[in-house]
Amino acid sequence: MATLAVNGGGGAAAATHTQAYLEGRAVKETRVLISELCRHFYTLGWVSGTGGSITIKVHDDSIPKPQQLILMSPSGVQKERMEPEDMYVLSGNGTMLSSPSPKPYPHKPPKCSDCAPLFMKAYEKRDAGAVIHSHGIESCLVTMINPMSKEFRITHMEMIKGIKGHGYYDELVVPIIENTAYENELTDSLAKAIDAYPKATAVLVRNHGIYVWGDSWINAKTQAECYHYLFDAAIKLHQLGLDWSTPNHGPTRNFKLGLGSNGNVNTSAKAVTEGSDYGSGLFPRCIVLDIEGTTTPISFVSEVLFPYARDNVGKHLSVTYDTAETQDDIKLLRSQVEDDLKQGVAGAVPIPPGDAGKEEVIAALVANVDAMIKADRKITALKQLQGHIWRTGFESNELEGEVFDDVPEALEKWHSLGTKVYIYSSGSRLAQRLIFGNSNYGDLRKYLSGFFDTAVGNKRETPSYVEITNSLGVDKPSEILFVTDVYQEATAAKAAGKELFVILDGWMQVHSH
Repeated sequence: MATLAVNGGGGAAAATHTQAYLEGRAVKETRVLISELCRHFYTLGWVSGTGGSITIKVHDDSIPKPQQLILMSPSGVQKERMEPEDMYVLSGNGTMLSSPSPKPYPHKPPKCSDCAPLFMKAYEKRDAGAVIHSHGIESCLVTMINPMSKEFRITHMEMIKGIKGHGYYDELVVPIIENTAYENELTDSLAKAIDAYPKATAVLVRNHGIYVWGDSWINAKTQAECYHYLFDAAIKLHQLGLDWSTPNHGPTRNFKLGLGSNGNVNTSAKAVTEGSDYGSGLFPRCIVLDIEGTTTPISFVSEVLFPYARDNVGKHLSVTYDTAETQDDIKLLRSQVEDDLKQGVAGAVPIPPGDAGKEEVIAALVANVDAMIKADRKITALKQLQGHIWRTGFESNELEGEVFDDVPEALEKWHSLGTKVYIYSSGSRLAQRLIFGNSNYGDLRKYLSGFFDTAVGNKRETPSYVEITNSLGVDKPSEILFVTDVYQEATAAKAAGKELFVILDGWMQVHSH
């Protein structure tokens, strides 16, 4: 451990700079505390991947708080493996007093937290006793729900009482600042947010995380836990179509989509007409529908289709092994598994070469397909094989497609208005045609103009929607309405310029680009 002698200041502050004080009980206990807290925060997902950080002042009743020593965790290290001697010690004004000694490879050279200048702002402007920087996924996602919002607001939640100066009936307001490429570049915007929100004890960083401070480490930790709880609650309420910012947490829209909270497109034709700009007489030239959770119950996919494919993969491969179609399926799977093995994907097992015994090859294929289905992987090799297995099930009447009760009416309505309707699903185009061609309402394909699958790209990536736009031949992306129940898909489509309807557990939110 390297210790830097610092002179000046006199009195109590100078006393904290002595070698004896730096090696004393109070500093040692704070070092141990930080390492213990980081191990705990790691289990919560706040400091994984070397991200996140924490700083605590060394409490000493004989030293004025502004002059108390500051301990900070290092940057770029595995936070759950930190030792007490890994901490940096700074004076009350941020001067470095002690730094850890270098460790052998593969450890990086020691470096104080990149959050240091931001931590110092909380100390200077709020007289904090501790500051926690978390990368908890809740604190990241809650800033992404409304990319234009500069604040997070919530009220009438019990855990608000854990935030300093707030009660159950109060509105909690947390400022949101925009992320930057480097942590220290956030310093000015964080300082401005602290000044602009004098009651705040935290600042959110969009797509990044949160800074939380308190009078002591206990207070900071308690508030951090409450914030993460409230962010998680807000995300779940949003998924239910409920407004977390209002006292009664009612629906985000004034209308409900149809026949209960089943996530369907209930009365969508009417809702699309009345619930957006299309109500003024305009109507989209094209509508692109998701399947799972939008036109079809999620349970049908997870409890009917997936189990059928999993239970019949061995039989299907055995019966059709020598056909060109199945050999093409095997070729795709073999290529995918080779990539999976290189990347260490869980559940991937080697597939014997083609000249090995048929049963040996099929056994390996079954094991890989089972692992892929359990992981719900959206990959072409799996989706193509599943489509072929399901085709057998539909042809033998073992399977029947399922759509929500209002889907046929909506499709017929859109068709009568001259609007072309397409399907975009992670399931193969064959699987899509099977579901709508053999549905509980008969053959609905007469209302559909085309099908897109992951061959155009991942559903959560914007280029996929650009490709669909180019394929449909519209003049502007906004002439396409995309309907989904997955917010990440909606975000990707919005970035491509499409109009959006986001269906969340029976409630719809309209988003215009």
